[in-house]
Amino acid sequence: MTNAKSKILSAAEQLIFEKGISNTTISEISKNAGVVDSHVYQFFKGKDQLLFSVAQERMKKAIEQLNAHLEGIKDAESRLRKMIWFSLNYNDSHRGYARMLLFECRSNKDFYLTPAYQLIRQYSGILLSILEQGVEDNSFCADADMHIVRDIILGTLDFEAIRFISNQENDTWMKGYESIISLILPMIKLRPEKQIPGKKDKILDAAEKVFARKGFAKAQISEIAKQAEVADGTIYEYFKNKEDLLLSIPEKRLSEQMDKLSGEFSIQSPLRKLRRIIRYHFALHLNNREFLKVFLVNILLNNRFYHSKAYGKYKQYLNLIDEIIQEGKTEKCFRQDIDPQIFKSMFLGTFSNMALRWLILENDMNNDKMMEIDNLVNLFSTSVSAD
Repeated sequence: MTNAKSKILSAAEQLIFEKGISNTTISEISKNAGVVDSHVYQFFKGKDQLLFSVAQERMKKAIEQLNAHLEGIKDAESRLRKMIWFSLNYNDSHRGYARMLLFECRSNKDFYLTPAYQLIRQYSGILLSILEQGVEDNSFCADADMHIVRDIILGTLDFEAIRFISNQENDTWMKGYESIISLILPMIKLRPEKQIPGKKDKILDAAEKVFARKGFAKAQISEIAKQAEVADGTIYEYFKNKEDLLLSIPEKRLSEQMDKLSGEFSIQSPLRKLRRIIRYHFALHLNNREFLKVFLVNILLNNRFYHSKAYGKYKQYLNLIDEIIQEGKTEKCFRQDIDPQIFKSMFLGTFSNMALRWLILENDMNNDKMMEIDNLVNLFSTSVSAD
């Protein structure tokens, strides 16, 4: 990088951090850099490109520092803890950069086409590789969708930063570190005590797959036994014949549906209430895609929103989560150490990351959104549960 370009970037960074991009002029930047205005345009087309270049240089440094912090740390859990710690500490130490990245860069759709954003994806990739390492070395559970866990972690960090910036809180952002860890680890840590489905359920699940694949007439008991990893004779310990096995499948599924349905009409459990509000939030926004795109980029990443009348209404809506968590603590079905504010940041940040990925970054690819939402609901349920 030339000396002049470096001076321009340094001057732009300082001014943008202090005043924001809209209140910063090219002439101010050139004056602080000790160059004439035309020199700025030799390197940058305009303020947006200059803004994105500042973010790019900062992100390069952050990745270098993160890799240095992770050097020599072998186990996945320690690496995960260190990355979350580093992210909070970096944002805390560089609040101007955090504000610029969230409210200046990521609220601009052009940012997602820049090299700076590719570095953010690289940062995200480091986190995903740590989570996948934990699955490979059997310290994290394999049935957790680590792409969603990544969204949960990054979303939580984003919305903690937004909360501190928008509320102008002077407290250290690192204060929430242990609360974040206490919500994340239960989602992904192996749970040896987890119940293994009984043989009867395994047989029914296997029969369902085989019948669906081959049809009732062509399906054989031996195939079902192989799918269920049991001996042929074991099936006859639970079912009279193949038809009895077939008719037992809807009995099981309908019983499960009735259990869920009863909860829809009379929700007493705080956990069910929490699961319901998570699903409701996704459904509410996904049913209005135009509003969602505006909400994600132009509202949530707009600092003025957090000082508007609309935010007061939004806080009333989010207070429902506080009430559910408090109810869960009172009934002792939620862990007592849950920080409701951290959980709300986690919830909103995860929603924002997932929805942004679905609607903007992946250009509406045919991913199974319902399955991802189901996985997310299960991860959050595991995270707060006292069991």
